[in-house]
Amino acid sequence: MALITNLVILLVALLHLYFLVLEMFLWDKPKGMKAFGLTPQKAADTKVLAANQGLYNGFLAAGLFWGLFQGIVHQGDAGLDFKVFFLLCVVVAGVYGAMTVSKKIFYIQAMPAALALALLFLA
Repeated sequence: MALITNLVILLVALLHLYFLVLEMFLWDKPKGMKAFGLTPQKAADTKVLAANQGLYNGFLAAGLFWGLFQGIVHQGDAGLDFKVFFLLCVVVAGVYGAMTVSKKIFYIQAMPAALALALLFLA
């Protein structure tokens, strides 16, 4: 069960690393504009804001990677506090994004993190 839980947490961390790349480096490129449904003008106008948002997604990923690393190095419950804190942050960000931007964010961001949290508490 712990392996499955850590794999789901890893998936959430990798998703946020991907969000970082999309928002910081690909926002005004075809892949970024397609992912977020942007026109070239809208992408240009919001590029700096998106890069800032991407950086925050990178911090979420880093916290989850740190929690996973602690669990591997020290085993047992090491890193649990990092995993719980950063997964909760992801859930809150996903719920807020779903309420303010697009319902799709709930399924892409909040649901995987909520699943990881549930598995973490069941493990």
